[in-house]
Amino acid sequence: MADEAADVSGCRNNRWSLHGMTALVTGGTKGIGYAIVEELAGLGARIHTCSRTETDLNRCLLDWEAKGFQINNVGTFISKPTPEFTTEDFSFIMGTNFESAYNFCQLAYPLLKASGRGSIVFLSSVSGVVTVSVGSIYGATKGAINQLAKYLACEWAKDNIRVNSVAPWFIRTPLVESIIENFSEAIISRTPMGRIGEPDEVSSLVGFLCLPAASYMTGQTICIDGGMTVNGFFYPETLTG
Repeated sequence: MADEAADVSGCRNNRWSLHGMTALVTGGTKGIGYAIVEELAGLGARIHTCSRTETDLNRCLLDWEAKGFQINNVGTFISKPTPEFTTEDFSFIMGTNFESAYNFCQLAYPLLKASGRGSIVFLSSVSGVVTVSVGSIYGATKGAINQLAKYLACEWAKDNIRVNSVAPWFIRTPLVESIIENFSEAIISRTPMGRIGEPDEVSSLVGFLCLPAASYMTGQTICIDGGMTVNGFFYPETLTG
């Protein structure tokens, strides 16, 4: 009975661990990407990541190595009215936010298939689900990411590869720091939970989606937004009391 209980306990613990698994995290030295690296490494995964600059990568490596993580050594937006976007703007945003993710999936497919239990988690945005004033091209790329997750989830399910998309609202990262500083009141007013999200609140969801415990979840776009995308209209409290 003791051996059987130990086997059951070990099986249960394995569902909540990434030990023996490898993860590739693009843009892993800042913001949400940095939080995801720490989350997955903390769950036991071996991480490969990259950065736009060698300086950022080396700085993070020193920090991660001090924590005992095994590290072997992406999104952007331009906000302007649609008529003002140039062909160069379109190519840059589409290439960074969508094309790079698409190409990574193509390159990673043989490895994910060989693993026997692959998982892809796209970092999308609520702007791919509802309208947000961050530029029409950005919203289009995130909508494309969400649809790609659904398509690949169906196409690659036979290879035991799961594909999901995580869609955050404004999260406190360097990329949107100036927007939060200037528009925090407006952002919070649309957020039922009444605050700005933190990177580790996104990374915890990404970590879960990578775990064996999430083995039956695929093709989903999950908004992590403090309730923003489901926030409809409420009468003032004086009228509902």
